[in-house]
Amino acid sequence: MKTEIDSSYTLTTRKLTLSYDKNSVVASLDLAIPTGQMTALVGPNGCGKSTLLRGLARLLKPQSGTVYLDGKAIAQLPTKEVAKRIGILPQSPSAPEGLTVRELIAQGRYPHQTWLQQWSQEDEQMLKEAIAMTHLAPFAERPLDTLSGGQRQRAWIAMTLAQNTDILLLDEPTTFLDLAHQIEVLDLLYDLNRDRGRTIVMVLHDLNLACRYADNLIALRDGQVFAQGTATQVMTETMLREVFGLESKIVADPVAGTPMCIPIGRKVIVRQSQAKQSTQ
Repeated sequence: MKTEIDSSYTLTTRKLTLSYDKNSVVASLDLAIPTGQMTALVGPNGCGKSTLLRGLARLLKPQSGTVYLDGKAIAQLPTKEVAKRIGILPQSPSAPEGLTVRELIAQGRYPHQTWLQQWSQEDEQMLKEAIAMTHLAPFAERPLDTLSGGQRQRAWIAMTLAQNTDILLLDEPTTFLDLAHQIEVLDLLYDLNRDRGRTIVMVLHDLNLACRYADNLIALRDGQVFAQGTATQVMTETMLREVFGLESKIVADPVAGTPMCIPIGRKVIVRQSQAKQSTQ
């Protein structure tokens, strides 16, 4: 399925092919990311979600095709200009040993600095805001490698927030987080989108949370868009069967009213069969 490219979209692709060692992962993809919305990329492992994010952020050079930012080929834009517009949190990021939380978050301000102005009042303000938004003040001076997995993830998210970009690309931002902190992070991203107009693209594995928070869902299969639209349009039993190979029932989320996936595993099928036999 191809998405019609509209010049009003900030971030688009045209016939984008992304590969590793000549093995195509994303193939001839036309895509438009809705500006000012929260978009969730969903799909099974290996379908191209993380690869697509890297291509959109210009971290992976296309084998062919083009990524456009405001209608301009992103490959031809200055690196610093792209870094001021697009922030990315990759999967499993790493930092030098001994780096403190504050030092990590401060790295998000590097694209905004020049030789004449190394650290400004605005940099300090954005740093403090990012620390406050992610509730990391008690850990600011601690080395990153002394924190729990969830605390480290929040520190990386804070670095991305400090970059203060129009577009945020987040690869599994809720990784390592317990359920309460997953909701906290997604609420934070929701507020950034609604209150500050940030365009957010995130890879999420929890389909029900994706339905709750995303305005726009993109289901990927084998490097192509299988379906794109609202949660109601995309999250169907047919999509789950065709994309994930999963039998399921879709019901209304009793809290949010959005589609909620109830997977059907072999144990459920066996129990249903046994119950049916016992009544015969």
